[in-house]
Amino acid sequence: MLFTRSFLTLLSLVALVAADPLISRHVLHEKRAHTPAGWARSRKHDAAAVLPLRIGLTQSNMDRLEEMLLEVSDPDSPSFGKHWNAGKVAQTFKPSDETVSTVHEWLKTSGIHPSRIRLTKAKTWIEVNATVEEAEQLLQTEYHVYTHESGKEHVACDAYHVPEHVSKHVDIIMPSIHFDAVIKRDGASSHTLSNIGQPGVGLTPKTTGTISDLLTQLENCDQQITPICLRALYNFVYIPVATSKNSYGIVEYTPQAYLQSDLDMFFTNFSKGQVGQSPKVVSIDGGYAQTEYTGFGYNGESDLDLQYGMALVNPQPVTLYQTGDMVEGASFNNFLDAIDGSYCTFEGGDDPYNDATYPDPYGGYEGPEDCGTTKPAYVISTSYAYNEADLSPAYAARQCAEYAKLGLMGTTVLYSSGDNGVAGNSGVCLNADGACTQSSSATGFNPSFPGTCPYITSVGATQVVAGHSVYQPESACMEVIYSGGGFSNYFAMPSYQQSAVQHYLAAYPPPYSASQYNATGKSRAFPDLSANGANYVVAVDGQFELVFGTSASSPVMGAILTAINDARLALGKGPIGFINPTIYSAGFTGAFNDITNGTNPGCGTPGFSAEPGWDPVTGLGTPNFAKLLARWLLLP
Repeated sequence: MLFTRSFLTLLSLVALVAADPLISRHVLHEKRAHTPAGWARSRKHDAAAVLPLRIGLTQSNMDRLEEMLLEVSDPDSPSFGKHWNAGKVAQTFKPSDETVSTVHEWLKTSGIHPSRIRLTKAKTWIEVNATVEEAEQLLQTEYHVYTHESGKEHVACDAYHVPEHVSKHVDIIMPSIHFDAVIKRDGASSHTLSNIGQPGVGLTPKTTGTISDLLTQLENCDQQITPICLRALYNFVYIPVATSKNSYGIVEYTPQAYLQSDLDMFFTNFSKGQVGQSPKVVSIDGGYAQTEYTGFGYNGESDLDLQYGMALVNPQPVTLYQTGDMVEGASFNNFLDAIDGSYCTFEGGDDPYNDATYPDPYGGYEGPEDCGTTKPAYVISTSYAYNEADLSPAYAARQCAEYAKLGLMGTTVLYSSGDNGVAGNSGVCLNADGACTQSSSATGFNPSFPGTCPYITSVGATQVVAGHSVYQPESACMEVIYSGGGFSNYFAMPSYQQSAVQHYLAAYPPPYSASQYNATGKSRAFPDLSANGANYVVAVDGQFELVFGTSASSPVMGAILTAINDARLALGKGPIGFINPTIYSAGFTGAFNDITNGTNPGCGTPGFSAEPGWDPVTGLGTPNFAKLLARWLLLP
């Protein structure tokens, strides 16, 4: 009798599940590959403790994101150049009413009273203060307290699950698997970069020291790169005429900052009319050009970016987006919040475990978070990057989608591809454990991010070969730094680069196994383009130094693309926007200087080889300004 009654009860439950679409089995939603170095699980979290759960809702039309971007970016599209405004972007991608109601009903039927369920004004995420016990039941997981070797504690789970019918409506839930892998500063006196969300961890320009004698003639460009070398290399002769319509932005992250005295020293020698000129500084989340701390580590990056960016586009003003205060710093997401108000809450908003939070809880900038406070420039260059494996796929995908939104609005986004060849920042590679752990002794190629995002333009590095002139072909950079390049482990290959990359793989198959890199032939490949990254003459702290890095390549490419925008705007046309579909198109074949010499070593290998056509060392090659200008001016 007891067995029969239990069996009937079970049948009733099965019938209930079949009849009620709001009840379904849980499926794995997100899983952390490994516990970051320095952290160890210490104890089970208190069941009665309260967690501020934030559920990022899936955006509408994300399955059409690439299609929509190509409509305004593909030179063969009748809608080429018809960029969207921010309002259309926000309206197109906001979560659907079905998504909001599905997640709301899931929480309610799980025992969360409706009065505790908060939908944000933008309807992009749902917030619930839940006990650990409630959260564990909701997500079929366990929360533990992890302790860092410094003593700091963090709450996280290894993985979490959501009902199958809910999963397509949820992008990300926090707190969950995401980790603060590098400790925040205790105060302004500590200058370790704040956390894994802080750009520039390991990717900084390199210097071989001070320069005793300046070599300013074209015949010396194999030893010292100056603005005239770059103009000769890339046929870049142009004086902007539509500066009031145009814009060029360079992003820096505090504590990296320029010194005006260094700009003036550089301009005195290479662009006399700019002495006393400064960038237009836009402060984001308390960012400012700090002068409390100096040295190459503090001033090298910003001095390099601004000296060459400003000199090459003069008289076009340059906007400096100085991001983050001296205590927390900032992430790429903090910057993106400021230039696109819809992003502040996009897919759940920032991750407090990866992104800086403002007002600064650690005593720095006490103002409100910058959200939609500044207009994005037509071209934005950033010389910082993460290792792709540093971030969860969901976190990287969320940010990558924002770059697509910027492309829809007509902004060209450039990122340095990395300075360690096929290895990641600091020369670390991926272990063959299937968990994306990283170490200096590993052999798995370690791609950079955002370089692997299909909606940005990744810029690698070249150099003038020793003993050669600027009129001879460059090589992939193999002095001090190696051009970052390879294949993503997260992102699929975009349609615009399929032909070029598949040609490379067929004609020049890499001599490596699938255990070393993503050899499927179906993943996003990078870089897209390249520019010189070796032997730059840069004024740093009152003296000239010789500087190397893709940190130089990106702002130089940005300057050239800004000049192309100027010419188009002067003719009443729009900015070039997201350039990848155009530069990979048949109409732009031959518009770049093909680089066929050099490799990008790393992970105990020679890396990939530069070959005719696109390659994962120098991309399509370096720019030929005159050819690019002529072809872009023919487009509507």
